[in-house]
Amino acid sequence: MEASEIHILSVGTALPGDPLENADLARHFGMDPIWEEWVDAFVGTRARHLSVDLGTGKLRSTLADLATEAGARALADAGLGPGDIDLVVLGTATPDQLMPATVNIVADRLGIDGVPTYQLQSGCAGAFQALDVGGQMLRTGGHRTALVIGGELCSRHYDPGVDLKKLDSGELVNFVLFGDGAGAAVLTSEPTGGAPVIRRVLNRLTGRGRAPGQIVEWTGALDRAHADRAHIKEDYKAIEESVPVMSREIAEELLGDLGWTATDVDYLLPPQLSGRMTRRIVEGLDLPLAEEITRVDTIANTGNAMPFFQLEEVLPQLAPGDRVLGISVESSKWLKAGFALEVV
Repeated sequence: MEASEIHILSVGTALPGDPLENADLARHFGMDPIWEEWVDAFVGTRARHLSVDLGTGKLRSTLADLATEAGARALADAGLGPGDIDLVVLGTATPDQLMPATVNIVADRLGIDGVPTYQLQSGCAGAFQALDVGGQMLRTGGHRTALVIGGELCSRHYDPGVDLKKLDSGELVNFVLFGDGAGAAVLTSEPTGGAPVIRRVLNRLTGRGRAPGQIVEWTGALDRAHADRAHIKEDYKAIEESVPVMSREIAEELLGDLGWTATDVDYLLPPQLSGRMTRRIVEGLDLPLAEEITRVDTIANTGNAMPFFQLEEVLPQLAPGDRVLGISVESSKWLKAGFALEVV
């Protein structure tokens, strides 16, 4: 086994509070049953976990809280302590503040010190960027074990007092698409039997000359109550048109790079924008033997946390020879992301 192989040793995740179902949202925002039916049919996401208390408008947990919990679980599952970690990487679109960087708050809480830390600012591609940076750092030989984290606090962009009936579709859809959460993985360059090897990580900007599909202002609705523009807005039609095509291109590129065929893939971790979109994407990928690992219907789109929730579910199922394909599209400026894993 080559020393440069990077293994995923363990995964841990964290969600805030109890699940908030579509009926709960409808009651809080005073929406009628037709709206709830629209969410079920058009979005296909049944529930999400939010850090914001809709009743008070206060945040009950921060991104650092969730990331620390996920990181602690990943370390415990790996049987490691803070002194075993050589570097920490966090990918997020929603850090708690400009400074100090959230990654350093998390490292401090976990008892990790004296190591390099990196915080990557990106949307759904950020988790893949973090895995790539962590893996590349380990391959240099200067480090052996990395803690890689992805997470979002999407609910900081919720305005619990807004009148949903007055929002356009580009703003309204965000109240049902997103949830909060964090995930973490321990990567190691040490030979580890049974742990999947990261064969390939893809990260590529492809949005030159294209308008953004999603715009998120630097601070959320809870911080900018008197702002005169939307805090978060999506061009959902552009996303619907582009994401399935980009997902297919990502899969084809990963398979081609590795010399794998479509029937070689045992597990598929598809993009998790919404339940409805995920179904469309999977149908277009044509990976006939792959078992789909989907969490978006019960925890919504958790951005950079989602790949870790998918990994957490698939890892216990893996057997020698199994191959896994993970795919994500970031619509902010149209980034392609993905990874390929294999158990050797």
